[in-house]
Amino acid sequence: MTEFLDPAILFFIFGVFAGVVKSNLEIPQPIARFLSLYLLMALGLKGGFALHHSGFTLEIAIALGLAIFLAVIIPLMGYAVLKTKLNRYDSAAIAATYGSVSAVTFITATQALDQFGIEFGGHMAAAMALMESPAIILAILLANKARVSSNPAAKSVGMPKILHESFTDGAQLLLLGSMIVGIVSGDAGQAIMAPFSIDLFKGMLAFFLLDMGLQAAKNFDGLKGKPPITLFYAIGAPLVHAALALFLSTIAGLSLGDTILLMVLAASASYIAVPDVLRHALPEVNPALYMGMSLGITFPFNIILGIPLYTYVAKLVHGF
Repeated sequence: MTEFLDPAILFFIFGVFAGVVKSNLEIPQPIARFLSLYLLMALGLKGGFALHHSGFTLEIAIALGLAIFLAVIIPLMGYAVLKTKLNRYDSAAIAATYGSVSAVTFITATQALDQFGIEFGGHMAAAMALMESPAIILAILLANKARVSSNPAAKSVGMPKILHESFTDGAQLLLLGSMIVGIVSGDAGQAIMAPFSIDLFKGMLAFFLLDMGLQAAKNFDGLKGKPPITLFYAIGAPLVHAALALFLSTIAGLSLGDTILLMVLAASASYIAVPDVLRHALPEVNPALYMGMSLGITFPFNIILGIPLYTYVAKLVHGF
């Protein structure tokens, strides 16, 4: 559990503490937005440079296929469980949130693997991008079905608009575009961009996680008075999803690093892309519910405990 000694993780914990004690410490929104875009750009470049060397192999195809499969099966599983305790709109929103992924959790995991010297494929950044949209689309379809069944005259949310928002999200485009730049520019591009995308990365991540800690603390209040299943799901679902990813990765023969990152992706929950879409597509749901769960519970759990736990279990399974 030496991740606790990582400065980036410690800054996240400090941010949570500052938020809990109601400090006036805050990171201006434009700076936080810049840090988020920087991390995605740097991650995309790193993945592109790695893909330039490895090329597109069968293992990469299998890893990407598993990522898409998980992005479909996880929200369907979540909806089936949640609708037994919650209304269908809340169930669809939470299922979409947990079926999608957290880029910051993934980036933090890549740093942990670098720290431990565990190699992973650059294509896993593409896996993260591919897992962003399926859950959103499924949630909207499920919500439209519930809306029409409860009121046949009700108007469904237009799928063309939702599809456009899902696949043209700025963060996704930046990640994929940066990856393409890395693939095309190769070693020469890597040498040029190293001071920007490698040397500054750790400090930028620590600064961003400080802000995420502050934001996580603010979302604790959104969980007050919520049904018990939401609290159990916020911790239990990541563990179940990570176990499913581990099982599939082991059968498919993925490397240790790719297995850990796929577990992290499956266990994470979106708090940016999905909520932005759901606010328009599911106005019946209070954003405090799924934001409180994903950012107030699941994100801190994964950052502090989940990543080292998934790494430990995957190493056991792989015989390390």
